[in-house]
Amino acid sequence: MDLFGATNKDRPLASRLRPGDLSEFVGQEHILSAGKPLRKLIEKDKIVSLIFYGPPGSGKTALAEIIAGRTNANFITLNAVTSGIKEIRDSLTTARHGKTILFVDEIHRFNRMQQDALLPHVESGEIILIGASTHNPFFSLVPALASRSMIFQFEPLSREEIGMVIDRAIEHPDGLNAPGLALEDKAKEMITSLSDGDARKALNMLELSYLTAPGEGTKVITLEHVQSSVQRKSSYYDEDDHYDTISAFIKSMRGSDPDASVYWLSKMIDSGEDPMFIARRIVICASEDVGNADPIALNVAVSAMQALEKIGLPEGAIPLAQATIYIACAPKSNASYVALKEATHSIRNSTTQEVPAHLRDASYKGAKRLGAGIGYEYPHDHEGHFVEQQYMMSPERFYRPSQEGFEKTISERIERRRKRT
Repeated sequence: MDLFGATNKDRPLASRLRPGDLSEFVGQEHILSAGKPLRKLIEKDKIVSLIFYGPPGSGKTALAEIIAGRTNANFITLNAVTSGIKEIRDSLTTARHGKTILFVDEIHRFNRMQQDALLPHVESGEIILIGASTHNPFFSLVPALASRSMIFQFEPLSREEIGMVIDRAIEHPDGLNAPGLALEDKAKEMITSLSDGDARKALNMLELSYLTAPGEGTKVITLEHVQSSVQRKSSYYDEDDHYDTISAFIKSMRGSDPDASVYWLSKMIDSGEDPMFIARRIVICASEDVGNADPIALNVAVSAMQALEKIGLPEGAIPLAQATIYIACAPKSNASYVALKEATHSIRNSTTQEVPAHLRDASYKGAKRLGAGIGYEYPHDHEGHFVEQQYMMSPERFYRPSQEGFEKTISERIERRRKRT
């Protein structure tokens, strides 16, 4: 019973079922299976500074609590949301009395000054830091702090692992522990599917379904109970997801997979991503990855962006999907993008070429006295609207059209003109 009179049974199911030791911990086999370095450090109580990085409900805080239960060191817990410099200093005062492990939950929320306050004490070994973060530590932590810690990435739990968590919740004395309780297979399948690898979310859904199911003694949790308890699935989407998902979206379009492309598009829209950000990336992909293999792709992308501006969401998602699928299915060429990069490299790393005299502006008075424009051949005055003349002082080739889509026609046209010279 806590100081407010609440018993263990009054706590949420997810809180009651925190694993007490490694034998009860589910998931993260890639870092915690027998013989892995992290498991050895925990079992031998030889903990060094650690950063646990991964999505919610993957076991970061639970593992820290297991370490707290096994270690002989002082174990101090801070939450970065509610703690400031004063709390950090108080913790460091405690650290002067023997070996101390400082666990900072949501450490990415500490600003640079707060992280810098920890750094000298971590460097000196005065404290052993364990940080838990849902954000990539290479972005959210100061480099000096990240470099002095072992970083372990936690993965979302698999469906099988979520199933194990659910089974434990039904059978464990601190779980639902209701005689005669049954969970239909379809109900269990829905919970594992909607939890997205988040054990806490799965347990919350299970508990709510149990509490709302009819009956006092024997209960059967059905698919309908789960559906009524979970009105709408909510997707976890933070700053890391923003970058990872847009990366997957672009690479799926570039890789000509329309199904994956529209899936990542839907995830971003459903998670509240800025739709104009998505539209701009579609336009860029149309030009960078499709280019002249299908010049219409850029028109489709720009039209989709303009349509989105006019009609907004939710209907604006439809032209975004149309453009996404068109670009994913279009022939691909990055020849224009490569040509731009190579030309830019030449500009920045070679002597800048002068404009040939016959190409210079001749529209102003006195231009002919300077030789500007003299000798220029107007292509439309010649057969095929083409005439060979010098357009660079030292000709270089940057654009190498592919043999994909319309660019094959462009390639043939360029070759025909070269043969005429």
